[in-house]
Amino acid sequence: MQPRIPRQSARDQGVHRANDEAGLGAELAAVVAVARRRAVRDGDRQIDTAHLLHSLLETDAEARAAIGDSRKVVRLLGYLVQRSIGYGLRWQSSVEDSGAPSFLKDAEGWSPVAAAAMRGARERARRRGEERARGIDLLAALAADPQARAVEVLRRAGVEAAGLLAGIDHATAECVGDGGRVR
Repeated sequence: MQPRIPRQSARDQGVHRANDEAGLGAELAAVVAVARRRAVRDGDRQIDTAHLLHSLLETDAEARAAIGDSRKVVRLLGYLVQRSIGYGLRWQSSVEDSGAPSFLKDAEGWSPVAAAAMRGARERARRRGEERARGIDLLAALAADPQARAVEVLRRAGVEAAGLLAGIDHATAECVGDGGRVR
């Protein structure tokens, strides 16, 4: 009898890799580890932006607060759970790719769009003067690429990605004097 969950390598079990998690705060590193485990469990070849969004919404209160309406958060999680159990939004083992170049030095195991979102999160943190990216940085980076699977999930749940990104940008700009924390 085959095990239900494929055997995970040390990398898939969430062991930190310098090229992947460098520049991430502890909370965001945990989001990445959960997304990696979810991708392996689901039998996906790569972590994509929907895996990142799912893990982010489950673990990061600041990201959930940025969505605003709790009903939309629940709807988002519903779509993402359906996808993880094989129903609803499925991308049939295709690679998520918006044509953006991969920015991770070692992007193996990442969709090109997810790799670009991770870089975007780090860049947002640096622009705020912080060394480590947070979940809100990743949420903004996910919302910024209209070709991302995460944006498709947001759209289906009634969340306009451009409006979400504008709200995050506005809140972050207002709070920069407050250490960059979104209230």
